Amino acid sequence: MPPYESLNYLDIDSLLSEEERLTRQTVRDFVTRQVLPVLQDAHRTETFPEQLISEFGKMGFYGANLDGYGCAGLSEVQYGLLMQELERGDSGIRSFCSVQGALVMWPIYTYGSEAQKEKYLPRLATGELIGCFGLTEPDYGSNPSGMLTKAEKVPGGYRINGNKMWITNGSIADISVVWAKLDGKARGFIVEKGTKGFSTRLMKGKFSLRVSLTSELHFEDCVVPEDNILPDAEGMKGPLSCLTQARYGIAWGAVGAANMVYHTALDYTKNRIMFDKPLAAYQLIQAKLAKMVQEISKAQLLALQLGRLKEKKRLQPHQVSLGKMNNVRMALDCARDARDMLGANGIIDEYPVIRHLLNLETVNTYEGTEDIHLLIIGNEVTGLPAFR
Repeated sequence: MPPYESLNYLDIDSLLSEEERLTRQTVRDFVTRQVLPVLQDAHRTETFPEQLISEFGKMGFYGANLDGYGCAGLSEVQYGLLMQELERGDSGIRSFCSVQGALVMWPIYTYGSEAQKEKYLPRLATGELIGCFGLTEPDYGSNPSGMLTKAEKVPGGYRINGNKMWITNGSIADISVVWAKLDGKARGFIVEKGTKGFSTRLMKGKFSLRVSLTSELHFEDCVVPEDNILPDAEGMKGPLSCLTQARYGIAWGAVGAANMVYHTALDYTKNRIMFDKPLAAYQLIQAKLAKMVQEISKAQLLALQLGRLKEKKRLQPHQVSLGKMNNVRMALDCARDARDMLGANGIIDEYPVIRHLLNLETVNTYEGTEDIHLLIIGNEVTGLPAFR
């Protein structure tokens, strides 16, 4: 296969600064050198390549768009390009870094006390500490405000009871940013590994995001110190704003996955001979490739505009919903077409297509299903909520 280059049909590169292109190339080279070679085995064995954790830290991938506390301080577009290149490797790889940065470091950075920031952020930035985000519950996914996990004030701290499910990194996390209702309002708590009454269970048997570790979190009379509540997060705005940060990264990441399956399908069909000529010479194959070019190009422009708005602090949650919904659906459609174009070879892991296809089924569901994002957009344009 020729060296990887992302699609540049509309000269997207001309819209990026030299620094942004350098960031993209740096991450791209890292993924090619250190991530791609380990993915086949990690996917087959349903394990996360933990040797990469410290390497991600050395590269500054954790909380890369945050300033200070050992973070890289990248621009929002640079951060998006980072997510894009990580997901070119695997959605689970991007998820690992996305959860660490957008769902653990960002809420501490935004809603935490200065003491919490100084205690946790530098060690999270290096990967010395791993974090997870505890919001989703067994019976409350798309409706997180219905959470049953409760916290109550006790002498010296807070007692937490409840369960969380589908938690990325949960079984290996050193700290968990957990959301529970305190006096009827959602509040965020930092729960450290080893706290009495706190346990995790690794969820096995997934046929998607197999490179990502997914866990259940259980809290039974788990008491955390008073200093471990996030002081500036009260109500659902806290956890939902965290999801907005993560969804922004997903909108970029999906473009990386789409680019990879397009790159694979293009190379395969140009070299696969069928009825004495390359598959790529046939009209049906060219129509599929042209459709990929069309949709990836639009998704690139959408992601870039989200980034520019975010840099100006003008990005709104409903705009992020459009990006997440559109770009993940686009990538999933590209993966399905690429799988078809590779024929039987499309279902074996010698090629990355089936792995991306399986992963994107999950990415299309988590952090807001496609239907939920449709309703968010519908609410914005009509002013009429249709969630109930």
